[in-house]
Amino acid sequence: MRTHAGRALSWTTADGIVTVELHREPVNEIGTETLTDLERLAEALPDLERDAAALMIHSSIPAGFCAGADLRELYAGVQNLDPDARRRGVREFLERTHAAFDALDRTALTTIAAVHGIVFGGGFELALTCDLIVADRTARFCFPELRLGIIPGFGGIPRLRRDLGNALVRDLLLTGRSLGADRAHAAGLISQLAGESRAPEVARACAAQAARFDRAAAAAAKRFAKPVPREELTREIDLFCELFARPEVEDALRRFVESRESMPWLPPNRRGPE
Repeated sequence: MRTHAGRALSWTTADGIVTVELHREPVNEIGTETLTDLERLAEALPDLERDAAALMIHSSIPAGFCAGADLRELYAGVQNLDPDARRRGVREFLERTHAAFDALDRTALTTIAAVHGIVFGGGFELALTCDLIVADRTARFCFPELRLGIIPGFGGIPRLRRDLGNALVRDLLLTGRSLGADRAHAAGLISQLAGESRAPEVARACAAQAARFDRAAAAAAKRFAKPVPREELTREIDLFCELFARPEVEDALRRFVESRESMPWLPPNRRGPE
């Protein structure tokens, strides 16, 4: 067994399966700390591909899989910067995140996201890098970025459009509504629906099944069936940076940071259970 313990995520390799655990409170927000660990995982993938055939990623945080980008850290990081420095900092963060996500997207390993609870924004985008998504019935998927005057910036639009087409992309993007596990399964977003708290167990069984197949054939099938939309991903970074530079976005981020709501990215009538 091979192991790696990071501050935001850890992984172990055993029986041909890499198990990645997200464990950064409160809900695995993707900031500098998480991104650094994701970059370490991306760098380790060539070695992991020699030892394993599949990778499963899940969260040990009860609230969910991942709430997305660490907007509080992002807001604090761009304060007191001139506009050029702010643009450079945001673009660098996006490019680093895209590089890590792209590595997960194109790895020869069969990748499975086991999700529950909150799967929002960048967390949704992280799940979309995987070949399969297994969700328990508590999972909710959402792109809330337009509420802040920006778009998903970690590759969500191109990857969701690759997997499901424009209709669902426009629905989630332009309405900001969340999609429950049952409806996500019916739409084809998730491959298997599991009972509450059982997504990692079901995902591990899928990984074990995938590990039985010829690795070269599985890698070739993945390259053919799941091309990385590189041109669209680059355009997404440009559009995000363009939108982020507007003063309206800074005002929206300030309100988010100052909010005392438990889930300030949701409108008032959507913060309770549905």
